[in-house]
Amino acid sequence: MVILLILDVFYIFLSRIHVIHSHMNYKWEGFWGFYAFYGFVACVILVLVSKYILRPLVKREEDYYDK
Repeated sequence: MVILLILDVFYIFLSRIHVIHSHMNYKWEGFWGFYAFYGFVACVILVLVSKYILRPLVKREEDYYDK
């Protein structure tokens, strides 16, 4: 378990220094956890739109197949 933690820290350090070249267009893109928060909000919005807007459009009546 300790070895995995050390490898994770090493990977994060390596990717932060050498691999990830972030070219930010806006100031808020540099905030810690911005993309995680952005993805979570986008997922919640997608679920809500699916539930309240798209579901009534494609939903069938309860006894559709019994008719």
